[in-house]
Amino acid sequence: MFGPIRRFFAPAPFVERLPEEQVRRLYPLHRLNVLTATYLGYATFYIVRNNLSAIAPDVEGALHYDHSMVGSILAISALSYGVGKFLMGSLSDRSDPRKFMACGLLLTALCNFAFGSVASYPVHLLLWALNGAIQGMGWPPCGRCIGHWFCVRERGTVFSIWNTATNVGGGLAGVIATQATKYCDWQCAFYFPAAIALVGAAYLFWRLRDTPQSVGLPSIEEYKNDYTELEKVHGTRETELSTRELFVDNILKNKYIWLFAAANFFVYIVRYSMLDWGPTYLREMKGANLESGGFAILVLEWGGIPSTLLMGWWSDKVGGRRGMVSLLCLLPILVAMTVMLFTPAGYLWLDFCMLATIGFFIYPPVMLLALAALDLTSKKAVGTAAGFIGMFGYLGRTTLSQGIGWIVDYYKDLYGLATAWNIAIGSVIVSTFIAIVLLAFTWHIRPRA
Repeated sequence: MFGPIRRFFAPAPFVERLPEEQVRRLYPLHRLNVLTATYLGYATFYIVRNNLSAIAPDVEGALHYDHSMVGSILAISALSYGVGKFLMGSLSDRSDPRKFMACGLLLTALCNFAFGSVASYPVHLLLWALNGAIQGMGWPPCGRCIGHWFCVRERGTVFSIWNTATNVGGGLAGVIATQATKYCDWQCAFYFPAAIALVGAAYLFWRLRDTPQSVGLPSIEEYKNDYTELEKVHGTRETELSTRELFVDNILKNKYIWLFAAANFFVYIVRYSMLDWGPTYLREMKGANLESGGFAILVLEWGGIPSTLLMGWWSDKVGGRRGMVSLLCLLPILVAMTVMLFTPAGYLWLDFCMLATIGFFIYPPVMLLALAALDLTSKKAVGTAAGFIGMFGYLGRTTLSQGIGWIVDYYKDLYGLATAWNIAIGSVIVSTFIAIVLLAFTWHIRPRA
């Protein structure tokens, strides 16, 4: 039954090597095409993932959902995405990213079309859980491509450039969803992004490629003459890994992967506190409206673009110490979250400044903890390792999505809405501190030699 599916997604076979003149001419072009295709493709994944949180109050009003119900939809999506990212990561390590990623974008577009077409809470739960699982087909094939087309000494810089796709796509998701809702209805916040995703799927299938060897080029290590000490002794391995080698040797026995995964749990709580609940918080407590709530996501996401580029480059310059750089980035977030907590209504400009600060400093850790998967495992296990670290991150988002909805609904009846939100934001501040403590243990960790 699954044989034809496995054959369809199988990695592209190696082909006869091209003459050296063509290698020199084509290698830079293919690297640019791979980086561009994965960038645009992954940005599009965000457009059909982050649209619900931007218009959550409008969905609540139209369908008579409460905070807990919306929180459950966001939580089940985060949980299924975390698990899906891990499982899909292991599949992507043994798949052609061109077909794998394009298929994922096509399927998530269909989920968005279906979500906007129904008004049933159980069906919405099911569809957003399915959407979350399918979204796991986005990051792992990108990690596989970057691992095969870019060498170790340039990955921090290249990966930081690529990772801004999350900010571009995530920021546009809020604007597209809120503008569609303003001029049409809440359903259009799912129809319009889905239509964009269909175009993106076709683009990926046309433009993306698997390994250099699948298009007649040498490995990136040979092309850049960039071998680690282990590769100099044992050579590079270009065969796909077995299930045991993927899960046991590269994940379960790797203590550093576990440490980065635990830290990622709390980093994602901080990241999604404002992405999932920021628009609702600003509208209920700070006087924001529909458009400014969507603009808040844009400010948060795009605030991370310059810092992601800067910190990725810096992490390369300090020898790949991704944990150290991540820890230093979390310190200003503690200050920004505290300022937001004590800023009264009427100072929305200050809240937006704090959102930009949070966005500026939260995305480098998000990027660098994923990059650690490339640093600490075989390039043939990138999807599995990144999926494992990402799974912990989205378990954190699940806790956050469900937790804040429950906290606000429970404590507002006891102490009022303002106190309930203060408790919710206070819990995010505590999570930031825990992430800092965990990352302190990664201070000296560098890419494996």
